[in-house]
Amino acid sequence: MDTGAGVAMSGRRIAIVGAGAAGLCMAIRLRDAGFSDVVVYERSDGVGGTWRANTYPGAACDIPSHLYSFSFALRPDWSRRFAGQAEILEYFEDLCDAYGLRPLLRTGTEVHSARFDDAEGTWTLTLGDGRTDTVDAVVFAVGQLNRPFVPDLAGLSDFEGDVFHSARWDHRVDLAGKRVGVVGNGASAIQFVPPVAEVASSLTVFQRSANWILPKPDRPYGRLRRRAFAAVPILARLHRSAIYWRFEANHLLLRRSSTLSERLGRLLSRRLRPLSDRGVAREAVVPDYPLGCKRVLLSNDYYQCLTRPDVRVELQHLTRVLPGGVETADGVLHPLDVLIFGTGFAATEFLAPMSVFGRGGRDLNEVWAGGASAHLGMTVHGFPNMFILYGPNTNLGHNSILFMIEAQTRYVAGAIARLRDDDLASLEVRADVADRFAAEIRRGLDRTVWGAGCESWYKNDQGVITNNWPSFTVSYWARLRSRRPWEFVARPRRVEVRT
Repeated sequence: MDTGAGVAMSGRRIAIVGAGAAGLCMAIRLRDAGFSDVVVYERSDGVGGTWRANTYPGAACDIPSHLYSFSFALRPDWSRRFAGQAEILEYFEDLCDAYGLRPLLRTGTEVHSARFDDAEGTWTLTLGDGRTDTVDAVVFAVGQLNRPFVPDLAGLSDFEGDVFHSARWDHRVDLAGKRVGVVGNGASAIQFVPPVAEVASSLTVFQRSANWILPKPDRPYGRLRRRAFAAVPILARLHRSAIYWRFEANHLLLRRSSTLSERLGRLLSRRLRPLSDRGVAREAVVPDYPLGCKRVLLSNDYYQCLTRPDVRVELQHLTRVLPGGVETADGVLHPLDVLIFGTGFAATEFLAPMSVFGRGGRDLNEVWAGGASAHLGMTVHGFPNMFILYGPNTNLGHNSILFMIEAQTRYVAGAIARLRDDDLASLEVRADVADRFAAEIRRGLDRTVWGAGCESWYKNDQGVITNNWPSFTVSYWARLRSRRPWEFVARPRRVEVRT
């Protein structure tokens, strides 16, 4: 069954896969560009992406609220500088309503595969229920942090207690008085560990290495300030701009052998020394890698939580799961009632588990076997009329990803408009252009601290940094503002001549 029947070819039909921040922004851009035949497929039951999925205790953004929102849809009444999950989800729900996107949504609908038709210049999407949809262009907006990663631990299926990942928090489980084990200590874990410790009888954090954690400069916005932002919108815009440039400057800390970063690392290490007097091992809190090699985290209560008598950090490698707990490499059994994985996401497996086949049946999984790569993080040679938002090498370690998404959606909307306005069958990035950009990215990443040797979710199994943008966000913005039509091969539609 083809759900795209009756398509007006002059207007073009566009499919967006994913209704998170990027998907919603893309839909708004396409509407503004005059496209009326747009469909947004979302496998969950609503919009918001990661902010719908992650409902663990303490879930909040580590980018200030006014910057973690779109410049064309400022919200003057954020309750605090770093908004929590519920408030951020509300922002995206309100955005969806304000721009009339509900009719475009197909929630509860997963896209299993996408295949390009060389002759027609179209993509056929196969949906979870077996239906198909034929579209002129497809925009993947599934993000990098959508597939929870759970390590393959021996005996995990034998555990008799409750077990879940933080991104799929099981709110039916009452943690009060339970012996809780947390695997991982990344960005999510440092948020949910303190509130869980408040109710659990004991809590053990099983970690591989420490993280650099800075104080979180969070505070509520007063009523007068919120009123001022609403009454004088330029104040909110100036406030947002000031936040942006402060965060943009943080990229200087991510340069390899940055003197500023080294000094800050030494300062933080000295400030952590008193924790050892309160029973926290130095190696549990002081990283053995340069500041910024992994994502720098923000928290005001994590270190304090580790000093509780009922909380401990286990540095021994976790070897197997038993029915009543877990065993570490030293042979010690740790009895547990609940096991929570704060182990992040399969971030380097872009677009998985979807199967994507381009021109000539090229399998994107095979093309990306050595590590995902895309021109400007959005287009791949051999896959015409396909665009990726928040794709390879567009993640950040210092600023707001929504800034990047705004720049990308403007660029993609312009490319799709070119398909329509020039009556093209397809647009495809040139191989030499994509190769030069990939080499440019590699050179840039070599100058950053991410290549310093630590393990992080920025890298794939081969150690290739597939996720991060190596420079300032303003340089990415400027690059996308410069239209370079020669970077693409434009194929016109075939016109049948009747005699």
